[in-house]
Parts: sequence; structure tokens; C-alpha cells
Amino acid sequence: MTTLADLVPAPWRSPLGPALATDTFSALDAFLTTEWQTAKVFPAREQVFAALAHTPPPSVRAVILGQDPYPKPGHANGLAFSVSPGVKPPGSLRNLFKGLVIDAGITAPTSGDLTPWADRGVLLLNTVLTVREGEANSHKKKGWEPFTEAVLRHVASLPGPIVFFCFGKPAEVMVTKHVDATRQVVLVTPHPSPLNKEAFVDAVTKDRPFTRANERLVAAGRGPIDWSLP
Repeated sequence: MTTLADLVPAPWRSPLGPALATDTFSALDAFLTTEWQTAKVFPAREQVFAALAHTPPPSVRAVILGQDPYPKPGHANGLAFSVSPGVKPPGSLRNLFKGLVIDAGITAPTSGDLTPWADRGVLLLNTVLTVREGEANSHKKKGWEPFTEAVLRHVASLPGPIVFFCFGKPAEVMVTKHVDATRQVVLVTPHPSPLNKEAFVDAVTKDRPFTRANERLVAAGRGPIDWSLP
């Protein structure tokens, strides 16, 4: 029988081995096995580790840490803030795009599918990788957080610079706990939630995190991230 650990993409299994062997991860596996049998869970089982599949460790140049997947049918595709092709971008993502247009000077994206970013080295990682339909945060504190922290610790140990975008206080707390800001680049802004729209746009206009990220990457010879989207 396929276990949750079996779904982890091969390039990540060795560095995450200790996390996958914990009782906490085994309990998460058991919990999700029941959830998949008794409830609708997003994203689809084969997309749970999409962020890791699209961005293996050697490719990571930046990390955007989200909270949990969108709980609406057809929305979540396993990448933080991203939605499946053809789905209208939710409020948080629209605000993120507004800040991106101001900062990076790109054309406003029409698609909310962030897969191109993931393929360019942006690890779009949610703190919690699954959710029950219609119930935001329903899989919080079920075992995902220690796994996510293990991912962050491994990425933070890689040769840098790697840019960690912290959108909101929860992301900032988790990242600063596991990432040495003297080795990697940690950029903090308000969350792009509709409740924080003005604060987020003002912060991005002032601090220009996407521009600063590329400046640090270019200075280190890693090349800029292409933030454009269809």
C-alpha cells in the first residue's frame, strides 16, 4: 500500500528522511488515510507534494511560504497561493499580483497558476499541505507543520543566497525560527489578504521585495527570477 512518504518526490526523500520517519508523520499518514476515505480533501492526492516535485532542492532560489490550500473545489493545485488553470485568482493572489506589477514592472498576469514560478526555482510551500473541502485550517496541527519546518531547515542549509519571502506574521515566525538570515535572505511584508490589501501594496511599493530578491541573486551569480506569468 502506498504511504504518504512514498508520495514525496525522490530528490527530497533523503534530506527529509528523519522527518518522514517520525511518529508525527506516521500519525499524519493515518489521519489523511481516513480523511481521503471519508471526506473531500484538497488538493488531489497526487498534487499534495507538487511544490517539491516542481522545485527539487538544487533548483531552489526562493521560497514563498503560504498557509494551507484553498478549500474550494478545483482551486488548489499543491502550490502556495496558486490556483488551477482557468480558475479566477482569489483576493490574496490578486493583491499579490498588484504588488508584483508595481515592484517588478511586469504586465499583470491573467492566470493564477503559478507553476511557471515553481519551475523557475520558487518553492511555493504551504505550511499545511492539505485541507478539507470548505473548512480552512481543518488540517492544521495534524502533523504537517513539523514536516514543513524540516523542508525549510534543509533549504536554509543549501548554498545561498536563497530568498525567503515572508508574507504575514505566521510565515515570518516560522521562517525566522529555522532560517539563518546571515546566510540567506529573509524579506518580510504584510500578508496580501484582502484584509491587508493597502498595507501589503504600500509595503511592496516601499520595500520592493521582488526587485531586492533579484538584486541579491544576480550579485551572487545565480541570475534573476523571471516573475512574468501568462
